[in-house]
Amino acid sequence: MSVSSVSNVSAASPVSFQDALQKGYARASQTLRGIETIEIVAERANVEAGEVKEYVVDLKIVFTLEK
Repeated sequence: MSVSSVSNVSAASPVSFQDALQKGYARASQTLRGIETIEIVAERANVEAGEVKEYVVDLKIVFTLEK
């Protein structure tokens, strides 16, 4: 039997939502082991002077707890 936990992470990128997701995963994987799934909970963009300046994703990261 395995036991999992959830960590909520927000990540941002000036490039795209996909890039923000990759950055969020890369950062989370530095400290969390056993990542099983990532759910994108929300996406939003920060706008400045009529232009998108930053793409932001809120992630729910599920990982297995070690024994």
